Amino acid sequence: MRRTPPSAASLIDSVAESIRQQLIHGQLKAGQRLSEAALAEQLDISRNTLREVFRVLIKEGLLRHEPNRGVSVVVPSIADIIDIYRVRRLIECQAIAQAWPRHPAYKAMQEAVEAAYAARDAGQWLEVGTANMAFHAAIVALADSPRLSTMFADIAAELRLAFGMLDDPEFLHSPYVEQNAQLLQLFEAGQMAEAAQALENYLIQSERMVLAVYARRI
Repeated sequence: MRRTPPSAASLIDSVAESIRQQLIHGQLKAGQRLSEAALAEQLDISRNTLREVFRVLIKEGLLRHEPNRGVSVVVPSIADIIDIYRVRRLIECQAIAQAWPRHPAYKAMQEAVEAAYAARDAGQWLEVGTANMAFHAAIVALADSPRLSTMFADIAAELRLAFGMLDDPEFLHSPYVEQNAQLLQLFEAGQMAEAAQALENYLIQSERMVLAVYARRI
């Protein structure tokens, strides 16, 4: 039986967030076509509700609709990637520069670093990428702004789509396991200005690498 939600709006928000998380965790790929029937069954919702969810995610730029072809996951452009990293530098560097050293988000940063080490040791490079997204989401959480955290969730989903188009997740993610750990050490030491500068350099390096590989891939 289909569940009856307490409100249509809250159900749409909840399902949209579920699909965003699938994007962030690399479970949906750029360009992948989405079967309305299969996805409605998987999420245990009506197809009418799913169409409303699609409208939300299309408006956010995560999905696209083409006549006679249906709905698919977007393929980020090089311009999208440049803009994503521009926004990341503005949000993340300020968040860590102005952070309270004992902010509760510190625990999430620590857990993400530990998860990345465990996934790296197990050779699970997609999970390393997921831990990396969690680490940066925790940095944004230092700003205590639900709006910024919501914005970052959309950005992270787009970025993970770009990552998913690259052929070598180990090459992509392995440098950032240690770099995230180093950022955490600076944060623990209360060296916020140094952490912000290190993060800016890190994001510039990451952008250049992704763009170089992505340009060849597309």
